Amino acid sequence: MEIRGERECQDCGTRWSYYDTGSVTCPDCGSMHSVGVDEERRLHTTSPVDLDLTEARDLVDVKPLHRVADAAKETCRDYVRKRGFVHGGDLRELDETYLAAAELMHAADVFGRSFQPSEAEEIYFLELLRGADEGERPNAADVPESIREARGLAAANAVREYGRDLRQWNDDADPAAEDALERLGDHVKRVRALGGDVAPRTANALVAVVRDISAYCRDGDENALATATDRLDRLET
Repeated sequence: MEIRGERECQDCGTRWSYYDTGSVTCPDCGSMHSVGVDEERRLHTTSPVDLDLTEARDLVDVKPLHRVADAAKETCRDYVRKRGFVHGGDLRELDETYLAAAELMHAADVFGRSFQPSEAEEIYFLELLRGADEGERPNAADVPESIREARGLAAANAVREYGRDLRQWNDDADPAAEDALERLGDHVKRVRALGGDVAPRTANALVAVVRDISAYCRDGDENALATATDRLDRLET
């Protein structure tokens, strides 16, 4: 939505940024009587939220792993639901923390439904849990084939959501960028139709493409657009 992010309390005069707090309540006196004072509204699609998996990690030694998975999934779901990619009119990158949270959310779902997870699946899940809130994920080669749908769905859904924000932010995109986004969207639909069951390198390629398109739209980087086009060509062969 487009909003005036600079707020002023009508009771005590304090000013703050809604973009940073996500609240119209005065941080000093607690009053809810505030007004936007910016001259113009700016697109803002995100909320102030941090990913903290400490609680889920603390359960590892005291609860069955499917319970740990449930806790991790809820934390990641809440984080992903609140996150967007435009902050006060500025388009931000598709970051690793968002991707790790999305992947852990799907991995926890798959892992939680498994009656007898393999050792490789357990290692993968615990590695994700260990580092997701720092934006760390296992390498593509370390994703077990039996659970690779987690990375595929995470990438496809993240790219879809990022693409929506990018289009809102850049509603007059030139034909080259729009063509790349359309082609990328076709791949996202295919991966989602497959339930994410694609090679991890394919999932990673989707993310790389949307980052390249974003760099072109934000910075006018012609090389980034050329790279995105090349990646799309390779995905289609």
